This record gives sequence, structure tokens and C-alpha cells, in this order.
Amino acid sequence: MDWKKNRRILVGISGGIAAYKIPDLVRKLSGAGNEVEVVLTGAAEALVSPLALSTLSGRRAWLQRDFLDTEHGWKIPHISLAEWAEVIVVAPCTANMLRRAAHGEAETLLGAILLATRSPILLCPAMNTNMLEHPSTLSHLKTCVHLGIKVLQPESGFLACGTEGRGRLPSLEAIQEEVWRILSPKRDLAGKKVLVTAGPTREFLDPVRFMSNPSSGKMGYSMARTAWYRGAEVTIISGPVSIDPPHGVEVVRVESAEQMKDAVMERAEVFDFIVKAAAVGDYRPVSRSSEKIKRQGKDQMTVAFEQNPDIAALVGAVKRPGQILVGFAAESHDLEKNALEKIKRKKLDFVVANKITGKDGAFGSDHNTIQILDPGGARLTFSGTKEEAAWAVWDFATVAGSSFAQGS
Repeated sequence: MDWKKNRRILVGISGGIAAYKIPDLVRKLSGAGNEVEVVLTGAAEALVSPLALSTLSGRRAWLQRDFLDTEHGWKIPHISLAEWAEVIVVAPCTANMLRRAAHGEAETLLGAILLATRSPILLCPAMNTNMLEHPSTLSHLKTCVHLGIKVLQPESGFLACGTEGRGRLPSLEAIQEEVWRILSPKRDLAGKKVLVTAGPTREFLDPVRFMSNPSSGKMGYSMARTAWYRGAEVTIISGPVSIDPPHGVEVVRVESAEQMKDAVMERAEVFDFIVKAAAVGDYRPVSRSSEKIKRQGKDQMTVAFEQNPDIAALVGAVKRPGQILVGFAAESHDLEKNALEKIKRKKLDFVVANKITGKDGAFGSDHNTIQILDPGGARLTFSGTKEEAAWAVWDFATVAGSSFAQGS
């Protein structure tokens, strides 16, 4: 998306062993079309090459000795960098750097930048488990949060000190996603709860055979990711897919349509937006064999099917006032007619319709051409990546939500 490009991002590196991972973060951010400045503490210089960072960012790497640099005349480095950055990421953030951020200590270039900036700060702590759990560290973490600094909690796993536990640097993908959430141009879903269903369902005939569809889950996951960017608390109820879930969202995994129905109906009441993007199977075998079905010399086999529950219709029948229910319609023909019929039958607030045929067919593609239709006849057509399409859907949905809130 365009707003993920041409951003001004400052990456601060302190002296933890996880510093070796940060050149790849710089490469990812810079390679996405952003301006990236890198500032190293003195300890970090011993762990990662300033030359490598400069090469990857296409800019000089700022070192501790540059704190009193006079090369730029009146442009004092810690002030000019603090004012330049749209967001500051400190990764890894050591216990020492965490203390400086909490207490406003400015004896280092990076510490002075953190004190001087008025831009959002993202700290990514990484350290030994005992150090992380020390009362002093916990106090500093609490102070940083109180100051409005975003702290991305460390992960658990094998640590460089040879032990296992909490204290690993969060994944670079998680750090990058947190940056995008901070820089998101819209926060209109802040304080809202969003439920998204995604992916296919499977209806088993026997232990090895099932009926399903080629849904990749990409559109549903994009709906969840972009809602999280815009500030929402997001839950995905996902059928079996091969893609990783978006960072920052709760994932509930199911397999069959019945399981998805139960998961949705148990949770639906508390959500402000319910997005039914899953490709739920319409039918299931009447019976499921507990053993693998053998050929036994038969040329044909007849299987009886029965309807699965219509989850969107069930939600539509009980949704509370002000709750927004969004349906998806993947059609091979009569796109608009079928989509409008679905709105009426399932009591949807609007539907996102797309074709499953052609070069921009819905299944598996990274792109999507959609039509958004509501009961009043409003229409919006959009073509782009699935993430861009999801963003367009949320633009439409937030207007609908605002209309309900105003009683119009």
C-alpha cells in the first residue's frame, strides 16, 4: 500500500547479541521504499558493522562519536534526527537502553534522540530471562508504557546464553508489522472489536478424504491485518490454510463448517464488526466412515450430502443494533444479482462480491477485483492487491458503522 512507502524510520541498535539480526530489518524497511536512518550505541558497534548498515540503508550509520559531530554545522545530530523521524524503533533494546528510555538519560546519542523526539517510539527488548524478569527491568518497562512508549514484548525460545525462556528479540516480521500499525494513516477502528472468518472448511467422508474448496484465506487474513493496522482488536476464526496468521491478532482454528459455526456463535455478541470472508462448504456428507473406504471392485460410489448451517444467516438473525455484518460472495455468474439476494436473505449490512473465474479470480490470487454493495444500492468497485482491497472494504465499513452510531 502507498502509505507503507516514503516513510522516515529511525532504527536504533543497542548492544545485545540480537543486533546481528537488525541489518535484515533495515534491508526490509529500506527495500520497501522508505528512508531509514540507523543509530548505534557504542556497544552495538562491536556487534554489527556500521558499513553493512550504511550499505543497506543507503545512508550513513550514526555512531556514538557522532554525538558531538560538527560536520553539519547548526544541525545538531540528536535534535535533527529526533525531528526527522516519523517513528523510532530500538531493536534490540537492552536492559541498559530500557533504563535510559525510562529515565530520560541522554548521555548517548540514541538516548538523547529518544528524549528529544515527539514521534512514536517502539522498544523491542531482548535479554536473558533473569534480566528481563528482574524487578528493576519490570519497573522500567512499566515506566516506559506509562510514558506512552510502545513496548513489543519479547518472545520465548532458545537464548544466546544457552538457556531457554522468555527474552528473544521479536521476529523481524512482528517488528515491521508494529511499525506499520504505528504509521497507519487511519485509526478509525481503535476501541472496536472485529471478528473475521477466513479460509476454507473441510467435510470429511472418511479419515483420508474430504470435500473442500481452494480458498487460500488471503482475503480474510488481509481483512484482519488491515483492521489491526487501523486500531481494532481482532480475532480470526480460520479454516485450514497454509499462510501465517497476521501479527497481533487472536487466531481460533477450526476445520468443519459446524466447528466454524460454533466458534462464531459463541463469540459473535461482543464484536462490533463481523466479517464473513471464509469460503464455508455448503454441504457435508450425511455420514462419515470411521475407516478408509475401499474400492471393493466398485466402479461408482454414491455419497449423500446434507446442508451445512448458514453461519452468516444465523448471525444476521440475532445481531444486535449497531453491529455491522459483512458478507462475501464469490460467484461464477450473475455477480450483482446473487450478491444483492444474499444481502436480503442473510440480513447483511453490505456484501463484498468477486468472481471466482478469470485472471483476478478470488481463489489463491494475491490480487482481487471486488464490488461492494449495500441494501440501499450503494456500489463501489475496486481492483488491487488483497490488502489494498481489504483497506477499501474497511473504508466502506467504517462509514456504515458511523451511520449506525448517528442513528441514520
